[in-house]
Amino acid sequence: MLSFSKYQGTGNDFIMIDNRDKLFEKSKEEIAFLCDRRFGIGADGLILIESQSDFDFKMKYFNADGNEGSMCGNGGRCAVKFASDLGIFSKKTTFVAIDGVHFASIEKNEVSLGMIDTNEIQEVKDGFFLNTGSPHLVIIVEDVNIVDVKNYGSSIRYSDFWMEKGGVNVNFVQKNGEDSIFVRTYERGVEDETFSCGTGVTASALIASQILAIKSPCIVQTLGGKLGVSFSIENNNKFKEIILKGPAKFVFSGQI
Repeated sequence: MLSFSKYQGTGNDFIMIDNRDKLFEKSKEEIAFLCDRRFGIGADGLILIESQSDFDFKMKYFNADGNEGSMCGNGGRCAVKFASDLGIFSKKTTFVAIDGVHFASIEKNEVSLGMIDTNEIQEVKDGFFLNTGSPHLVIIVEDVNIVDVKNYGSSIRYSDFWMEKGGVNVNFVQKNGEDSIFVRTYERGVEDETFSCGTGVTASALIASQILAIKSPCIVQTLGGKLGVSFSIENNNKFKEIILKGPAKFVFSGQI
Protein backbone atom coordinates (compact mmCIF):
# COMPACT_ATOMS: atom_id res chain seq x y z
CA MET A 1 0.00 0.00 0.00
CA LEU A 2 1.22 3.47 -0.93
CA SER A 3 0.38 6.33 1.42
CA PHE A 4 -0.14 9.72 -0.22
CA SER A 5 -1.61 13.16 0.35
CA LYS A 6 -3.39 15.40 -2.13
CA TYR A 7 -2.73 19.17 -2.21
CA GLN A 8 -3.85 21.94 -4.54
CA GLY A 9 -2.73 25.49 -5.28
CA THR A 10 -5.32 27.57 -7.14
CA GLY A 11 -6.75 24.39 -8.65
CA ASN A 12 -3.38 22.99 -9.77
CA ASP A 13 -3.46 19.65 -7.90
CA PHE A 14 -0.69 17.26 -6.90
CA ILE A 15 -0.13 13.87 -5.33
CA MET A 16 2.39 14.37 -2.53
CA ILE A 17 4.55 11.56 -1.17
CA ASP A 18 6.99 11.66 1.74
CA ASN A 19 9.95 9.82 0.22
CA ARG A 20 12.61 10.62 2.80
CA ASP A 21 13.05 6.87 3.37
CA LYS A 22 13.51 6.29 -0.41
CA LEU A 23 10.73 3.69 -0.55
CA PHE A 24 8.98 5.13 -3.61
CA GLU A 25 10.45 3.72 -6.83
CA LYS A 26 7.84 3.74 -9.59
CA SER A 27 8.04 3.60 -13.35
CA LYS A 28 6.81 6.29 -15.73
CA GLU A 29 3.72 4.17 -16.43
CA GLU A 30 2.92 3.71 -12.72
CA ILE A 31 3.24 7.45 -12.02
CA ALA A 32 0.97 8.21 -15.00
CA PHE A 33 -1.55 5.73 -13.57
CA LEU A 34 -1.52 7.42 -10.17
CA CYS A 35 -2.17 10.81 -11.84
CA ASP A 36 -4.98 9.45 -14.04
CA ARG A 37 -8.31 11.07 -13.09
CA ARG A 38 -10.43 8.08 -14.05
CA PHE A 39 -8.38 5.06 -13.01
CA GLY A 40 -5.95 6.43 -10.41
CA ILE A 41 -5.93 9.16 -7.76
CA GLY A 42 -6.03 12.03 -10.25
CA ALA A 43 -3.65 14.99 -10.36
CA ASP A 44 -1.75 17.41 -12.60
CA GLY A 45 1.49 15.94 -11.25
CA LEU A 46 3.22 13.95 -8.53
CA ILE A 47 5.77 15.37 -6.07
CA LEU A 48 8.24 13.57 -3.86
CA ILE A 49 9.67 15.17 -0.72
CA GLU A 50 13.17 13.77 -0.16
CA SER A 51 16.07 14.42 2.19
CA GLN A 52 18.85 16.75 1.00
CA SER A 53 21.98 17.59 2.99
CA ASP A 54 22.39 21.28 3.90
CA PHE A 55 18.74 22.00 3.01
CA ASP A 56 15.37 21.28 4.59
CA PHE A 57 14.30 19.00 1.74
CA LYS A 58 14.45 18.21 -1.96
CA MET A 59 11.41 18.48 -4.24
CA LYS A 60 11.18 16.02 -7.13
CA TYR A 61 8.37 16.69 -9.59
CA PHE A 62 6.77 14.41 -12.18
CA ASN A 63 4.29 15.50 -14.84
CA ALA A 64 0.97 13.70 -15.18
CA ASP A 65 2.41 11.75 -18.13
CA GLY A 66 4.92 10.13 -15.75
CA ASN A 67 8.01 11.98 -16.96
CA GLU A 68 10.14 13.98 -14.53
CA GLY A 69 9.30 17.61 -15.16
CA SER A 70 10.97 20.98 -14.96
CA MET A 71 10.19 23.39 -12.10
CA CYS A 72 6.54 23.72 -11.09
CA GLY A 73 5.66 26.91 -9.21
CA ASN A 74 2.31 25.82 -7.78
CA GLY A 75 3.82 22.42 -7.06
CA GLY A 76 6.64 24.16 -5.23
CA ARG A 77 4.17 26.04 -3.06
CA CYS A 78 2.27 22.81 -2.33
CA ALA A 79 5.55 21.05 -1.54
CA VAL A 80 6.34 23.78 0.99
CA LYS A 81 2.92 23.36 2.61
CA PHE A 82 3.30 19.55 2.68
CA ALA A 83 6.81 19.77 4.18
CA SER A 84 5.47 22.18 6.81
CA ASP A 85 2.64 19.78 7.64
CA LEU A 86 5.21 16.99 7.99
CA GLY A 87 7.04 19.12 10.58
CA ILE A 88 10.19 19.47 8.47
CA PHE A 89 10.33 23.24 9.13
CA SER A 90 8.29 25.96 10.81
CA LYS A 91 7.92 29.40 9.18
CA LYS A 92 10.71 29.63 6.62
CA THR A 93 12.51 27.07 4.50
CA THR A 94 15.21 26.59 1.90
CA PHE A 95 14.94 23.61 -0.43
CA VAL A 96 16.29 22.23 -3.68
CA ALA A 97 14.34 21.62 -6.91
CA ILE A 98 15.43 20.68 -10.41
CA ASP A 99 16.23 24.31 -11.29
CA GLY A 100 18.25 25.03 -8.14
CA VAL A 101 17.77 26.44 -4.65
CA HIS A 102 14.51 28.06 -3.55
CA PHE A 103 13.49 29.83 -0.37
CA ALA A 104 9.94 30.12 0.89
CA SER A 105 7.85 31.24 3.82
CA ILE A 106 4.43 30.11 4.95
CA GLU A 107 1.63 31.61 7.00
CA LYS A 108 -1.38 29.30 7.42
CA ASN A 109 -2.29 28.30 3.85
CA GLU A 110 -0.48 31.19 2.15
CA VAL A 111 2.93 30.36 0.68
CA SER A 112 5.46 32.85 -0.70
CA LEU A 113 7.93 31.08 -2.97
CA GLY A 114 11.17 32.56 -4.24
CA MET A 115 11.65 31.82 -7.93
CA ILE A 116 14.94 31.74 -9.86
CA ASP A 117 16.31 34.91 -11.49
CA THR A 118 15.52 35.10 -15.21
CA ASN A 119 17.22 36.44 -18.30
CA GLU A 120 15.71 39.02 -20.60
CA ILE A 121 12.52 38.35 -22.54
CA GLN A 122 12.87 37.00 -26.06
CA GLU A 123 10.46 37.96 -28.83
CA VAL A 124 9.90 34.77 -30.81
CA LYS A 125 7.49 33.15 -33.21
CA ASP A 126 3.92 33.44 -31.88
CA GLY A 127 4.72 35.69 -28.92
CA PHE A 128 7.26 36.24 -26.12
CA PHE A 129 9.45 33.63 -24.41
CA LEU A 130 10.83 33.44 -20.88
CA ASN A 131 12.21 30.56 -18.82
CA THR A 132 11.10 30.78 -15.19
CA GLY A 133 12.29 27.30 -14.25
CA SER A 134 10.13 25.93 -17.06
CA PRO A 135 9.97 27.25 -20.65
CA HIS A 136 6.99 29.52 -21.32
CA LEU A 137 5.55 31.21 -24.37
CA VAL A 138 3.25 34.15 -23.62
CA ILE A 139 0.69 35.36 -26.14
CA ILE A 140 -1.11 38.65 -25.43
CA VAL A 141 -4.81 38.51 -26.37
CA GLU A 142 -7.84 40.79 -26.09
CA ASP A 143 -10.13 38.22 -24.45
CA VAL A 144 -8.78 34.98 -22.93
CA ASN A 145 -12.33 33.65 -22.48
CA ILE A 146 -12.77 33.04 -26.21
CA VAL A 147 -9.41 31.29 -26.73
CA ASP A 148 -9.50 27.55 -27.42
CA VAL A 149 -6.62 26.98 -25.02
CA LYS A 150 -6.29 23.21 -25.41
CA ASN A 151 -6.31 23.04 -29.22
CA TYR A 152 -4.49 26.32 -29.90
CA GLY A 153 -1.94 25.62 -27.18
CA SER A 154 -1.38 22.07 -28.39
CA SER A 155 -0.85 23.21 -31.99
CA ILE A 156 1.92 25.55 -30.84
CA ARG A 157 3.46 23.14 -28.32
CA TYR A 158 3.76 20.41 -30.97
CA SER A 159 4.80 22.68 -33.85
CA ASP A 160 8.14 21.91 -35.49
CA PHE A 161 9.60 25.20 -34.21
CA TRP A 162 8.98 24.33 -30.55
CA MET A 163 9.46 20.57 -30.74
CA GLU A 164 13.02 21.17 -31.89
CA LYS A 165 13.48 23.02 -28.58
CA GLY A 166 11.84 20.31 -26.46
CA GLY A 167 8.33 21.75 -26.42
CA VAL A 168 6.91 24.74 -24.58
CA ASN A 169 4.11 25.74 -22.22
CA VAL A 170 1.69 28.22 -23.78
CA ASN A 171 0.09 31.08 -21.82
CA PHE A 172 -2.68 33.36 -23.09
CA VAL A 173 -2.66 36.69 -21.26
CA GLN A 174 -5.18 39.52 -21.06
CA LYS A 175 -4.77 42.78 -19.18
CA ASN A 176 -7.36 42.63 -16.44
CA GLY A 177 -7.10 46.09 -14.89
CA GLU A 178 -4.37 48.20 -13.34
CA ASP A 179 -1.43 45.93 -12.45
CA SER A 180 -3.58 42.86 -13.00
CA ILE A 181 -3.74 40.19 -15.70
CA PHE A 182 -5.85 37.13 -16.49
CA VAL A 183 -3.88 34.03 -17.56
CA ARG A 184 -4.92 30.70 -19.05
CA THR A 185 -2.25 28.06 -19.65
CA TYR A 186 -1.71 24.95 -21.75
CA GLU A 187 0.83 22.81 -19.88
CA ARG A 188 3.16 20.35 -21.55
CA GLY A 189 3.33 17.07 -19.64
CA VAL A 190 -0.31 17.47 -18.66
CA GLU A 191 -1.11 18.13 -22.35
CA ASP A 192 -4.18 20.13 -21.48
CA GLU A 193 -5.27 23.41 -19.95
CA THR A 194 -4.76 23.47 -16.20
CA PHE A 195 -6.60 25.65 -13.69
CA SER A 196 -3.33 27.42 -12.87
CA CYS A 197 0.39 27.19 -13.62
CA GLY A 198 2.84 28.84 -11.21
CA THR A 199 5.82 29.21 -13.54
CA GLY A 200 3.41 30.30 -16.29
CA VAL A 201 1.84 32.91 -14.06
CA THR A 202 5.32 34.14 -13.17
CA ALA A 203 6.44 34.34 -16.81
CA SER A 204 3.20 36.07 -17.78
CA ALA A 205 3.54 38.71 -15.04
CA LEU A 206 7.17 39.46 -15.94
CA ILE A 207 6.41 39.75 -19.65
CA ALA A 208 3.31 41.84 -18.92
CA SER A 209 5.51 44.26 -16.98
CA GLN A 210 7.36 45.02 -20.22
CA ILE A 211 4.61 44.65 -22.82
CA LEU A 212 1.54 45.87 -20.91
CA ALA A 213 3.24 48.25 -18.42
CA ILE A 214 2.12 46.15 -15.43
CA LYS A 215 3.92 47.03 -12.20
CA SER A 216 5.04 44.87 -9.28
CA PRO A 217 3.26 43.36 -7.44
CA CYS A 218 1.12 41.95 -10.24
CA ILE A 219 -2.20 40.30 -9.37
CA VAL A 220 -2.85 37.31 -11.61
CA GLN A 221 -6.30 35.84 -12.10
CA THR A 222 -6.41 32.18 -13.17
CA LEU A 223 -9.29 29.74 -13.54
CA GLY A 224 -8.38 28.38 -10.10
CA GLY A 225 -8.03 31.68 -8.24
CA LYS A 226 -5.66 34.58 -7.70
CA LEU A 227 -1.89 34.65 -7.31
CA GLY A 228 0.55 37.49 -6.73
CA VAL A 229 3.91 37.99 -8.43
CA SER A 230 6.40 40.56 -7.12
CA PHE A 231 9.77 41.27 -8.71
CA SER A 232 12.51 43.80 -9.34
CA ILE A 233 14.06 44.64 -12.71
CA GLU A 234 17.75 45.21 -13.32
CA ASN A 235 19.63 46.35 -16.43
CA ASN A 236 18.88 44.57 -19.70
CA ASN A 237 15.44 43.53 -18.44
CA LYS A 238 16.80 40.90 -16.06
CA PHE A 239 14.34 39.99 -13.31
CA LYS A 240 15.40 39.31 -9.72
CA GLU A 241 13.79 38.92 -6.28
CA ILE A 242 10.83 37.14 -7.90
CA ILE A 243 8.20 35.95 -5.42
CA LEU A 244 5.16 33.83 -6.31
CA LYS A 245 2.54 34.11 -3.58
CA GLY A 246 -0.74 32.30 -3.16
CA PRO A 247 -2.71 29.58 -1.38
CA ALA A 248 -1.59 25.96 -1.02
CA LYS A 249 -4.09 23.65 0.63
CA PHE A 250 -4.32 20.08 1.88
CA VAL A 251 -7.26 18.24 0.27
CA PHE A 252 -7.16 14.64 1.51
CA SER A 253 -4.86 11.71 2.27
CA GLY A 254 -5.21 8.02 1.61
CA GLN A 255 -3.66 4.75 0.54
CA ILE A 256 -3.69 3.06 -2.82
